[in-house]
Amino acid sequence: MSDNQDLRALVRTIPDFPKPGIQFRDITTLLLDPWGLAQTVERLTALAPEGIDLVAGIEARGFIFGAAVAARLGVGLVLIRKDGKLPGATVAVDYALEYGSDRIAMHEDAVIPGQRVLLVDDLLATGGTALAAARLIRLAGGEVAAAAFVIDLPDLGGGEALAADGVPARSLMAFDGD
Repeated sequence: MSDNQDLRALVRTIPDFPKPGIQFRDITTLLLDPWGLAQTVERLTALAPEGIDLVAGIEARGFIFGAAVAARLGVGLVLIRKDGKLPGATVAVDYALEYGSDRIAMHEDAVIPGQRVLLVDDLLATGGTALAAARLIRLAGGEVAAAAFVIDLPDLGGGEALAADGVPARSLMAFDGD
């Protein structure tokens, strides 16, 4: 990960959101800046390993970056969504949250066995959603070649969790703390 201080300066920090003690990293200011948005897409695309067949964008902000990266790479986009949001036949997995669980899904025919997939999302925290997305891709017979994030919160261990699962995680910038 390079320092990407120019992009980092476009990310707004909102203290005590959504609850006291959390430093929320708000990318809406990055998205509003035309140069910043274009550079973010360009730099995320550069994180992709060779031979990617598909990009998988994780709901919801991963759709923004995933679609743009897929277009730059000339590959298709897989939508990883909350369960019940996709029409047609889907495959879904549950994953743990801090309090409870959630479920994500993708179309069962979205990934052809053997395809190499790049996961894309805006933020890596604990890695729970990205790990669940990797499980979905593997259930379909795909290979998760790497995961690319705009922001990593390394203190929360998501990068380590993905690495332990065999998924190289790359990000453009990191912020310490929550």
